[in-house]
Amino acid sequence: MKILIAEDDRYIGEGLRSLLESEGYATALARDGEEALALFAQTAPDVVLLDVMMTKRDGYAVCREIRKIDNEVPVIFISAKSEEIDRVLGLELGADDYIVKPFGTREVVARIRAVTRRHLARKASPDVHAEVLHFDGMDVYPAELRACRGTRQIDLSLRDVKILQLLHHNRGKVVDRDTIFNVCWGRDYLPSSRTLDQHISKLRKLIEVDAKAPEIIATVHGVGYRCP
Repeated sequence: MKILIAEDDRYIGEGLRSLLESEGYATALARDGEEALALFAQTAPDVVLLDVMMTKRDGYAVCREIRKIDNEVPVIFISAKSEEIDRVLGLELGADDYIVKPFGTREVVARIRAVTRRHLARKASPDVHAEVLHFDGMDVYPAELRACRGTRQIDLSLRDVKILQLLHHNRGKVVDRDTIFNVCWGRDYLPSSRTLDQHISKLRKLIEVDAKAPEIIATVHGVGYRCP
């Protein structure tokens, strides 16, 4: 899934790119409104994060142009303008959400996951949407980026889902580290054992009954991971 970030503040833009790529999304970063429209046409993103106050064209103008081309792609405004009229204008232009600066990383991720769930549900075929991955006492719903263990709801990132799908589809087999990186991070990513191990550790804390004695994601030392 690709996300277009349109943000003229260098530090905010790079911070959002790093955050979203760590969650498993591919990103494109625009520094002004004209570049945002050019990248939108080139990359066909699945979600757009759009700063309101940008040079050349502001976010509202960019949103109007996007809606002429695509009336379905989710658009989230990001702005320091917090007045109600600004939010109303953004939503009336067809935005799906409006985030006010300064914002926390958890808020951004939660908002993107929410619009991503809706977007995946709209795009998914009936078979894909119905897919449920059954693990030890836990069900994973890939199209909804969530899992359930009993009555407990677990929010998952896109990368979490990719890892669980890969292991589930190769159940009983060892999936080597390079394969996990290629499928879940992308072939252009430079692998780091520490990156993978840290992500698996965080994922285990979410989905395992006891992360120190995992029953869903087993380590095969020196090779990779396996779903028993």
